[in-house]
Amino acid sequence: MALLEEFRKKHGPVKVSLRRGPQQGFVANFLSLICDPAIESDYYALSDQDDVWLPHKLSRAAAFLTKTPADAPLVYCSRTRLIDEEGSEIGLSPLFKKPLHFRNALTQSIAGGNTMVFNEAVRQALMRAGPHANPASHDWWIYLLISAVGGVVFYDSEPTVSYRVHPRNVIGSNRSAAAQVLRARMLWQGRFQAWTDMNVAALERIERLMTDDNRRTFELFRRSRKRSLLPRACGLIRSGIYRQTLLGNIGLAVATLTGRI
Repeated sequence: MALLEEFRKKHGPVKVSLRRGPQQGFVANFLSLICDPAIESDYYALSDQDDVWLPHKLSRAAAFLTKTPADAPLVYCSRTRLIDEEGSEIGLSPLFKKPLHFRNALTQSIAGGNTMVFNEAVRQALMRAGPHANPASHDWWIYLLISAVGGVVFYDSEPTVSYRVHPRNVIGSNRSAAAQVLRARMLWQGRFQAWTDMNVAALERIERLMTDDNRRTFELFRRSRKRSLLPRACGLIRSGIYRQTLLGNIGLAVATLTGRI
């Protein structure tokens, strides 16, 4: 707080304001700001405390966002440059190449919120869902909701953020073998299923806003994941859900077969 107060004094209260969040976790914190009607702008960007924006982040985002009419929900996001606690580069986040679609969003968060920049139409959609939607994470929620209502999510292959990887990350990079093993263990322990339960409950708040095709996909996904093995597998295959990588899709198949989806 002392650092923030110093920053506010330097730049003035017109540019910097401090707010006390709901103190119910990072998801509620971000959603409370996104859904605050007192905050108005053309574009919004999310920042995490220990990451570094690269100099071209906002200009690359603006180049995408200004190409399309402002009334269309648009989200810009990107890869990240991975750094250690001292700021040295240790790699890049995965490069995802498959289409960004609601059928992908149902099973996977595509990009960190610290890379996201979005327009007012996106914020209005998020406000309709409300600050108490309680999804698994705020960035996954943005991808889910905006793809569900037919908005556009653009994934830039050029990194725009240095993401600091350290042992205290709440949700870390999935780049390393150790991270893959950890995520496989979380899947087996039912964490992925619990996250999906949270996301499905959140999506039910905005089901009426979905496109017809996405509403059918959502209903098939929601119904199938609770059924016995054969109907579950057939229904989820019919829904067309997918992840971005081969390993991810293998994990999705395992989750389907074991009822942990």
